[in-house]
Amino acid sequence: MVLGFPSNDFGQQEPGSNQEVAEFCERTYQVKFPMFEKSGVAKGDINPLYQALARMTGEEPKWNFHKYLLDRSGQKAVSFRSAVSPEDPAFVAKLESLLAAK
Repeated sequence: MVLGFPSNDFGQQEPGSNQEVAEFCERTYQVKFPMFEKSGVAKGDINPLYQALARMTGEEPKWNFHKYLLDRSGQKAVSFRSAVSPEDPAFVAKLESLLAAK
């Protein structure tokens, strides 16, 4: 499952309300996955999920569109920086291997 966590931590690129951010993502990127409320992911009051993901992977988001993949148990995570496209072969391969694992 894909989940979106908007944040205004990076250059104030998400200044709107939660609804405005969700509508922008849907309109601009055709996002169909759940979008959560804006939260801190890199500074200030950091979302506890992002604190845990940073501990698990050793990598905090440096910019928007940072991606984490988790295994089915939620015990192992892999981090992909913003510059890595969701279509990148390494990202796709890792995603497919996590989906194939039982």
